[in-house]
Amino acid sequence: MLFNTHLLLRWLLLAAATTVAIVAAHPGEAPPTKAEIAAGRLYKRSAQAQYRRCGSSLQRRQTFEAQQRRRQLLLDQLRTHRTLLHRRADTDYVSEVLNTTHLSNRTDLTPNSTTSTVFSNSSSSSDACVLQPEVTIGPYWVSGELVRSDVSEDQAGVPLYLDTQFVDVKTCDPVRGMWWEIWSCNSTGVYSGVQASGNGDAEDGGNLNATFLRGVQQTDDNGASQFQTIFPGHYTGRTTHIHVVAHVNATLLPNNTLANSDSTGAVHIGQLFFDQHLITQIEATPPYTNNTQELTTNEEDGILGEEAGVEGSDPMVEYVLLGDRVEDGVFAWATIGVDVDARYDTTAASRWTEEGGIANEDGAFGQGL
Repeated sequence: MLFNTHLLLRWLLLAAATTVAIVAAHPGEAPPTKAEIAAGRLYKRSAQAQYRRCGSSLQRRQTFEAQQRRRQLLLDQLRTHRTLLHRRADTDYVSEVLNTTHLSNRTDLTPNSTTSTVFSNSSSSSDACVLQPEVTIGPYWVSGELVRSDVSEDQAGVPLYLDTQFVDVKTCDPVRGMWWEIWSCNSTGVYSGVQASGNGDAEDGGNLNATFLRGVQQTDDNGASQFQTIFPGHYTGRTTHIHVVAHVNATLLPNNTLANSDSTGAVHIGQLFFDQHLITQIEATPPYTNNTQELTTNEEDGILGEEAGVEGSDPMVEYVLLGDRVEDGVFAWATIGVDVDARYDTTAASRWTEEGGIANEDGAFGQGL
C-alpha cells in the first residue's frame, strides 16, 4: 500500500506538535528550554530530509509502522500518567478520610436517642447526597435473615449501637420504608450462618444454623433505624468492618423474615468502617485479645480504599463513647447516599429458613471479603 509522503509528514508533524501541547498542559511540569526547542526544530528538519530520501513504498511502510509503534508507546505512557494521576487523587481522598477523626464531641446521644435526634445535628448528613460507592457483598451474606434490632445474641464484646440513615441522592430525601441489613464477624473473626474454610471451624456444620450479628430492619420516616450489636473483630486480610445491603422491593413474611431479598437485587451494597484509633483501643480488651488472626489496618485495607477513594465519600462511622472506658460501649452513626433506581446483584452463601440454614451451592465464595 502506497502513502503520500507529504501528507504523512504533515500528519506526523501535527501529531508531534499535539504531543508537545499535551505534555505542556500537565500542571507542574517545567516549560521546554531554548536548547530543547532548538533540538526539536533540528529533529523536524532531519525528519523532512529523511522522508525525502525514502525511495520505496517498503521504506515508507516500515517508517509508518515504526511511527505507529512510537505513537502507541506514547499513548500508553499518557494513559499510565493519567492513571497515576487518578490513583494519586484517590490516595489523597483516602488519606483525608484516614487522617480525620470521627470521634464526635456530641453529648446528647444515648442508646435510646431517636433517629430525629441523631441525624438532626450530624456532619455525616451534610454529605448525604454523595452516592456511596458499591463494593463487594463478600462471601458470607445470608439471605432470609430475621427482622430484628438486637442482633448481639450471646456474643461477647464491646456493645455497639449503630444508627444508619439512607438518603436518595437524586432528591436528597430520606428513603422511607426501605429494608436494610447488617452482618459482621464476632470478636474472634467468625461469621455466623456459613460453613466454610477460613471461617472458624470448617468442620462445624452447626454454624449454618447460627444467626448472631445478623439482622434486617426497615427505615423509618427519617430513612433510618438502629441496630444493637457488638463491635466487630477482625480476620486475616481485612480491617474491622460491618457489611450493609439495602433492598426496596423485599416483602416481610409472617415468620419475620424477608421474601425476595436474594432475587430482586439491592439498591446498595457497602461496608462501614471505624477509626483506627478506636479499633486499636478495642482490640486491646478481652475478648478481642483472644483473636489470633493477623490484624489488617485501615491503611492496608483495599476495600476501604475503594469506598474512600471517591471525592466526598466517607465510609467511616461517626461515634461517641458511652462511658469513661471503651468497654462501656460505642454509639455510632452514618448517612449513606443511594440510588433507589439502581439494582446490584446479590449472591448468598446460604439462606435462613424455618428449618435452619441451607448452604447455597452457587454461593458467593471468592467475591471478596
